[in-house]
Amino acid sequence: MTTNPTTIDAAGWLRNHLESDDAGGDLLAALVKDFAEALMSAEASAQCQAGYNERTDERANSRNGYRTRRWDTRAGTVDLAVPKLRQGTYYPEWLLTHRKRAEQALASVVAEAYVKGVSTRRIDDVVQAMGIEGMSPSQVSRLSADLDVKVTEFRERPLDAGPYRYVWIDALTQKVREGGRVVNVSAVVATAVNGEGRREIIGFDIVTTESTASWTAFLRGLVARGLSGVELVISDAHGGIKAAIGQVLTGAGWQRCRTHFMANLATRVTKAAWPMVAALVRSIFEQPDRDSTWDQLADVVEKLTAAGFADVAERVLDAADEILAFTGFPVQHWTKIRSNNPQERLNKEIRRRTNVVGIFPNRAAAIRLIGALLAEQTDEWTVGKRYMSAETLNKPRHQPEPVGEQPAKEIAPKAA
Repeated sequence: MTTNPTTIDAAGWLRNHLESDDAGGDLLAALVKDFAEALMSAEASAQCQAGYNERTDERANSRNGYRTRRWDTRAGTVDLAVPKLRQGTYYPEWLLTHRKRAEQALASVVAEAYVKGVSTRRIDDVVQAMGIEGMSPSQVSRLSADLDVKVTEFRERPLDAGPYRYVWIDALTQKVREGGRVVNVSAVVATAVNGEGRREIIGFDIVTTESTASWTAFLRGLVARGLSGVELVISDAHGGIKAAIGQVLTGAGWQRCRTHFMANLATRVTKAAWPMVAALVRSIFEQPDRDSTWDQLADVVEKLTAAGFADVAERVLDAADEILAFTGFPVQHWTKIRSNNPQERLNKEIRRRTNVVGIFPNRAAAIRLIGALLAEQTDEWTVGKRYMSAETLNKPRHQPEPVGEQPAKEIAPKAA
């Protein structure tokens, strides 16, 4: 039986290594292995109060073979022979962290790769290239748990950089395993412009479904953390969102995303007629000031009605207060607040990363990855160019109208 030496003769060790069949192997890995085994053997001998095969009256225990433990190091994966004792147990806590074999440096590398969107299947190739063998997707997820602290701090941080005049909110679907099956959940995200004119992701959560209750709880959580000064919320026309805004953000206006409205309108028009209808409706949003915008709305309604699209004209008129809420704010902000496109671009980046994962093993894994991505994005915005100038942010709002109390603007078609 091969035994671990308690001391190492450097010259003899090198000679034996060069003469062995494994001489072409990694010299550093072999040195790390033998040195670690020598240290363990010496400690086991001290615990037995006698060396291996040594006969002495002071002996308190004896060896009982070895058990193999794989050890991941920067020099590669090595198989260590850990001494066993006949009575009690021996475990080198100073060398091997129980039930966690990888070094913290490796955990950081794997976690970073996970955040960057590297597939868990591909991460195995990455770590093998580093000299570490056989890392499964489940091991990757466990190592990536180091991100939990960072994500929790990000999600629970106080919102003290307000007032947050504009808030964009949206949700995107993710697949998660729950109860032995794959279910769809919604990742809800809120972005805002802070008092310095910089964008900031102010909130993120995973909810079972988009509903008034879930959106209300989400917004209340933001208010509890310090969200204040909200004057306009931009989102799609989900009923739960609008109701939640009215309940939680009293006094805030609601801007229906122009892009989503146009997409909904397109379903009511034939493909051949859509280019003409779209050009007319888009012209409403291309005016230089508030009065011109509302005047153009009246003209477009008249032209659509005359062209035989009375139902489309009615829909545009009914949605006027929702799609033109942005006109009550500084013109310099119009291109940024009349649609949810900034949030959609962020969602696209999230999907690019999460599509690599496909199906998350649980909600915690989804929160970990998406939360880390959003924290990283917020950091980039913090040191990047301001989204809006402080000067224009201080301009007052024109005739604020609370959500749920905006009467539809009466626009009568002009006489022929």
